[in-house]
Amino acid sequence: MTLAGNSTHFTPESWRNKMTSSTSVANSDRRARRSWYFYDFGNSAYASVVLLAVFSMYFSSVVVDHIKGPSLWNLAVGIAAIIVAVASPVLGTIADFSRAKKKLLFIFSALSVVFTALLFFVQKGDVIMGMVFFILAEIGYRGAQVFYDALLVDVSTPETIGNVSGKGWAMGMLGGIGCLILVLIPIQLIGGTLVVRLSFIITAIFFAVSAIPLFLNVKQINEPEKLESGESTISHAFKKLGQTFKDVRRFKEFIKYSIAFLIYNDGIMMLMDNAAIIAGILYGFKTSELIILIIILQVAGAGGAYLFGWISHKYSSKQSILYALIMLIAVVSLLFLSSSKVVFYIIGALAGFSLSGVQAVSRTMVSQLSPQEKTTEFYGFLSVAGRTSTFVGPLVFGSIYSVMIDYYSKHGFAEEAAKAHSMYWAIGSVAAFLIIGLLFLLRVRKVTHKEPISFD
Repeated sequence: MTLAGNSTHFTPESWRNKMTSSTSVANSDRRARRSWYFYDFGNSAYASVVLLAVFSMYFSSVVVDHIKGPSLWNLAVGIAAIIVAVASPVLGTIADFSRAKKKLLFIFSALSVVFTALLFFVQKGDVIMGMVFFILAEIGYRGAQVFYDALLVDVSTPETIGNVSGKGWAMGMLGGIGCLILVLIPIQLIGGTLVVRLSFIITAIFFAVSAIPLFLNVKQINEPEKLESGESTISHAFKKLGQTFKDVRRFKEFIKYSIAFLIYNDGIMMLMDNAAIIAGILYGFKTSELIILIIILQVAGAGGAYLFGWISHKYSSKQSILYALIMLIAVVSLLFLSSSKVVFYIIGALAGFSLSGVQAVSRTMVSQLSPQEKTTEFYGFLSVAGRTSTFVGPLVFGSIYSVMIDYYSKHGFAEEAAKAHSMYWAIGSVAAFLIIGLLFLLRVRKVTHKEPISFD
């Protein structure tokens, strides 16, 4: 996963079982793999521009205002997260049991592309329109990821699946940076809200063009699974999820880690979803400055993924995540100490470095805390659980900001002071999620490749 929120490429057990020798021959086609990479290249543009850098700030400061903007932005993020969480088990099952993965990928991708482009028409005061268009674009983006991930087995073999997934991650990071630079140039040279709105059309085109090779060159090779007689996709999805819950309950260390992950991951999502808003309210960042910040954050993230991956291999995944979380908590604390833009650029780089480390190594923990034959099943469980919980953080962040802004306004604080004080309270909730997640992680057993956990 990139910092921009790209797909995690979880692989259900059934996919692995379907990877036959015929698949290996078919997947010698480098063009298909490169086409799959380019989709990641394109969809990361949406995450970078809409979620991280431009639209979140535009919506909260222009469409609404900084008084109610952060609360409404987090409400929109939360609503989209809830819808995706409810739909994810069904979409995942459809991916396993359908020959229409590409068709469904196209539908959800088109939904995201169209409504990303329509964000151009969102202007000052268009609050409902802005929220609805963003929610639909976000649902399309997240839903498409399920079917994009499902195509991983059609462009790889059991031996190459990790390498292919990693290259997709790298291409996603490059795509996010590339699109940010592309929209930065006119924003920097011309400026104005019209140019900012045009960036959403540019992003939609970037996403759409990058996705085309996949639809032309990638074929669904593996045969889908068959539903039992009298069983529907929805009933099977929840039956399968229920069985996974029963399986997971027997593995205490994995349960403890899952709780820790769900808490600190919410803190991470809160920080990422509100990075632009924090930069605008506390540091007075303009759109062009924010884009530069996100580029720095993405580049630093590549270094963080490498370093914390090395620590994970050398020592343990638990230690690696702990170090990254401690660093991230320290970075969040720095937000209370300085209002300098230069310092915030440094904070952004350090945040990107630690965020990427946590995200990269969190997946490794799953493989170390689950039996080999159930690893992909547990990956899927944590993916669904993560999607299910991610609405909590944004709603907490937005609610705290809303309550505190009302409090300070009623007690005679000037608007700028009220916004700043309220934002510090909201940032405090981010720190709380990260700290609580870290404390739960401390209770998880340390596991290394030299001292694996026994499941007997």
